[in-house]
Amino acid sequence: MAIEVKAHIAGTVWKIEKAPGDQVAEGEVVVILESMKMEMPVESPASGTIQEIRCQEGDAVQEGDVLAILA
Repeated sequence: MAIEVKAHIAGTVWKIEKAPGDQVAEGEVVVILESMKMEMPVESPASGTIQEIRCQEGDAVQEGDVLAILA
């Protein structure tokens, strides 16, 4: 079952911390967003393996956009 890692705020993708194939634990940072000159970590909602990253550093994202997929 695929689990979506979604942006919780609108902003810019500042740094991608994980790559496809990486194991992540629940609460581990997957992506860091920049919004209003603040860095906001986006954490994994569950433990699993990164299946897909759906953003690139520098991308503008909106609240609710899917940034990564866990399997």
